[in-house]
Amino acid sequence: MRKNIGSFLALSLTICVLVFSSFKTNKAITEDVYSQNDVALNEVETSNEEVLNVFPAHNPHKPFSPTLGKSYIGFKEALGFKESRGDYSTVNTFGYLGKYQFGKETLKLIGIYNPVLFLNTPELQEKAFLANAERNKWILRKDINRFVGKVINGIEITESGILAAAHLAGPGNVKKFLRSYGANGFSDAYGTSISYYMKKFSGYDTSFIKPNRKAKVKMKA
Repeated sequence: MRKNIGSFLALSLTICVLVFSSFKTNKAITEDVYSQNDVALNEVETSNEEVLNVFPAHNPHKPFSPTLGKSYIGFKEALGFKESRGDYSTVNTFGYLGKYQFGKETLKLIGIYNPVLFLNTPELQEKAFLANAERNKWILRKDINRFVGKVINGIEITESGILAAAHLAGPGNVKKFLRSYGANGFSDAYGTSISYYMKKFSGYDTSFIKPNRKAKVKMKA
């Protein structure tokens, strides 16, 4: 009887040792798996950071911000964003160039004869926008005095709306629109109308733009 009890106790002790050892082994394996996963995750995060550094987000130009308000800068940036999303290097399907989508003939009127140089020079594009606006403001000066404050086709006419429409359609077409009280409309090749630009770009302060019949872009020597 004592022999049997002794054998039973020895067997029980052996089982307990085996169970405890197995628990420690499983715990060690589990901790090792978690440790390997952490290492792998860190490697993935590091890899992602390296990819982002090698291929940074392409955002060479600051996007239009509503915080610019109704200033001249707000006006030109809003117009540039509408024309090309502010991309100086873009050329559309009809060959219009840059941030403000200038045609080559319009560029010639303000003294720019090298489209490639124009497309690759943001400073030149900004000067071109101002010179063209000054020229259009001189051509439309009488219409600005006559029609600003009036309502045509449900749209209140403002100076900035007139200048934006002239950028879209040319000052001649804007004259026809105003003097016909909206009967003679115009839409570009994409279907954008004078009325749309008149409304979208109304109410900006464009007093910075001075009427200039001979407005030209001065090229650096």
